[in-house]
Amino acid sequence: MPVIKTSFEIDAPIERAFDLSRSIDFHAHSQFNHEEKAVDGVKEGLIELGETVTWRARHFGISQHLTARISVFERPYRFRDTMEKGAFKRFDHDHIFERKNGKTIMHDVFDYDSPLAFLGKIFDKLILEKYMTKFFIDRNTLMKEILESDQWRDFLE
Repeated sequence: MPVIKTSFEIDAPIERAFDLSRSIDFHAHSQFNHEEKAVDGVKEGLIELGETVTWRARHFGISQHLTARISVFERPYRFRDTMEKGAFKRFDHDHIFERKNGKTIMHDVFDYDSPLAFLGKIFDKLILEKYMTKFFIDRNTLMKEILESDQWRDFLE
């Protein structure tokens, strides 16, 4: 059961970082290269507790659908999206925010299981864990750039 953890220090208010992280529009923007688009549930704006979003995206050259529900919501400190349907056997993705020394620290904790038992474990070690780590780093690097400029207004106002 792999767990991927990333942390980013951001010079922006915690509330703004929390809200941009749950923005459907920002997520679609950040995953443009994967043709990621919300196709069911919440399709734009900010997702809230109990709501779902279904994403259509292309990963590894394959068109995929993934439905996640916001299962924990403690604004502005934490929320969790839990997979309901998709390519993983299961996942819980915690987005955790804290203030430290005048900065916002954003943590991602992605706890997942791949399908296909033994083959899934091999795929994790060879490809998926690195792929997902890069996915979070790339997304959060863009989030940091947007939050530390005026571009956040394009998604939150």
